[in-house]
Formats: sequence, C-alpha cells, structure tokens
Amino acid sequence: MRDGNDVMDRLVGWWQSGDQVAVGTVVATFESAPRPPGAAMLVGPDGEAVGSVSGGCVEGAVYELGEQVLVSGVPVLQRYGVSDESAFAVGLTCGGIIDIFVERVDPASYPELGEVADDIAAGRPVAVATVVAHPDESRVGRRLVVRPEDAAVPRAGTLGSDRADDAVTDDVRGLLASGRTETLEYGPEGQRRGEGMRVFVSSHAPVPRMLVFGAIDFAAAVARMGSFLGYRVTVCDARGVFATASRFPSADEVVVDWPHRYLTAEAEAGRVDQRTVICVLTHDPKFDVPLLEVALRLPRLAYIGAMGSRRTHDDRLKRLREAGLTETELTRLSSPIGLDLGARTPEETAVSIAAEIIALHWGGAGDRLSEQAGPIHHRPPQ
Repeated sequence: MRDGNDVMDRLVGWWQSGDQVAVGTVVATFESAPRPPGAAMLVGPDGEAVGSVSGGCVEGAVYELGEQVLVSGVPVLQRYGVSDESAFAVGLTCGGIIDIFVERVDPASYPELGEVADDIAAGRPVAVATVVAHPDESRVGRRLVVRPEDAAVPRAGTLGSDRADDAVTDDVRGLLASGRTETLEYGPEGQRRGEGMRVFVSSHAPVPRMLVFGAIDFAAAVARMGSFLGYRVTVCDARGVFATASRFPSADEVVVDWPHRYLTAEAEAGRVDQRTVICVLTHDPKFDVPLLEVALRLPRLAYIGAMGSRRTHDDRLKRLREAGLTETELTRLSSPIGLDLGARTPEETAVSIAAEIIALHWGGAGDRLSEQAGPIHHRPPQ
C-alpha cells in the first residue's frame, strides 16, 4: 500500500538537488518473503543507504548492485532466493524469493517524480508503472504515471508504444482503485495474452479508512489500534456527550451524527471504498440495525464487524432479515466481532478485532504458526 513512501522524502530531496540515486524496489515476492512489493532502498549520491528491501537479508548485495547501477545507468532486475546459491551468500535465510529492480533515478530519467511526490503528499491517488523486463533492453526502465480519468493530467510518460500504454493504463487504474501494488505481464507491445514485458505497478492511494461506530471505551482502544495499523480513524456516535475529541485522542476525527446517516453520506460522497473497514461497537439495535442495513448493502468494503454476545448476534440477524437483507449480504458480517483470543479488556478486544481484519485481508487462518507447516506469509485473496 505505502511501503515505498518511507524513502520518498529523501529521494525527492536528492532529485531536487539534481543528484543521481540508485533505487532498489521489491517488485515480486514468492513464499515467505520478508518485505512486500513496493518496499524500497536508496543508495544516495554520497553512499548513504536509506530504507529496506528485506529486513537486513540482502541489503548488502542490493547496496553493491546500486553502486554499479549508479555508474552504468543500466537498470537491473535481480532475483534473490534460497534456490540460488548466491542467496545463501547474501544471507537470505527466510526461505523466500524476492525480485528487486534497481534503477538510477535523476531529473532526466524521471522528470515526473516531483508531481508524483506532490500527489502522494496531498493524498491524491497516483500509480507508477515501470517496465522491469522486456525483450528490447532499451525499454527497460520506461515508466508511465497513471491517475484517475478525471485528474487534471490522467497520464504521463510512456512505456514505448501506444498499445502498451493503453493496455497498462486500464489495468493500473483497477489496481489503483483498490490500492494494490503488483507486477503485471504482457506481450512486448502490451498484448494481454503474451509474455516478455513485465510491468511493476506501484500504487499510492489515500490512507484507508477505519470507521468506528459507538463512542464507548472499547472504541477508544480500537481507534488506537486502527491508527497504529495505518488507518485514518473516524469515531461516530449520535450521542454528543460521549463523542468528544478528548475521549478519542487517537482518532483523526470524531463525528456526532446518527451512524447510518453518516455512513450513507460518506458513501454517496465517494469516501468509502474496498479498503474501508467498519467496526460497529454500540450493540444497541436502534443504532446497529439501520447502520448495518446501509453497510451490508454497499458494494465495496473490506470488513464489517459488529460487537455483541451470541444472543445479541442472533437478535441482530433476525432484525436484519426482517429489514430485507439477503443471506448473501449477511455473510459479509463478522459477528461477534474479532478472533477467538480469549480477550476480555478493551485493549485485548481491539487486538482480536485487528487480528481478524489482518487475517481476512491476507487470507490467514488465525491459527498458531508453531502448529502449522508451509509459508508464513499469505497473499491477499483476489
């Protein structure tokens, strides 16, 4: 989602000074890779290393490769993994495989960087598609900057042909809408059923939202956890005496409104998407049922969880069915909320809710890793 943004400020600073910087980016991962696609490492003009691509496993090798690319200017796609003897030499012992693309960046090679950085800082969605492999070596490193169709500049740069630009633009906008960073493969001129051209798409979307309904003590703990996980957190409750900023210092905003009315307005304004998570904590039917009627009928949400006992859950389902919700819509509801961690306190409950959100996002089962075999890291369900 935003794993490369931690190095953006340093990269832009060197770029503005006219310096050349080697940028190593994780463009693909396999099995138990330590960092996700988009993680980046810089080798600065003064030899300084910034960022991480593997949590320490291959940084030394990538640093040396970055120094070579700074001199040659020729981008390199390098694979590191335990199946390769060189992987042991550089210390990749986690069992995974990673592809890292190393390129030289300066104002001449990446003139759009300043505008991309401005978009990211302003929270405007933008994606950068870079050719990391191609039969024609001269096209490796070419990039296309893609924004939503209604942006002032919807597209900038080129991958080398109009056909490739058009095909990649369509696919990139789909990834950008969901904040996904991936490597795509095409034929040399952008043919969808071909192979030979690999394009890494780094998506920079606005921070995903967590909407917490119910201004109770559990909500304060969930808001802290949501902020820790990188969400923009909103706490909403119709009771102004409870919904105050002083009670929820971790929230980005506290809203006094009826929950169903607020969610309806946010959805109509386009401020919720498939990355948005909703936590309904009031366990009061006069708030919960109208709110869940709205939430469960929205086409795109990452997670909808509702707090309450088994009895509360059964009563809630009965009321929702009476309101006309289908069984398919009801399957989207996580209730009672959270994973079975034996949580009792608000803080422990917040951890169980966060664990369920993470497990659903990445396809994890929530079991103990010590009792499992196979890869530790999961890929998100498609």
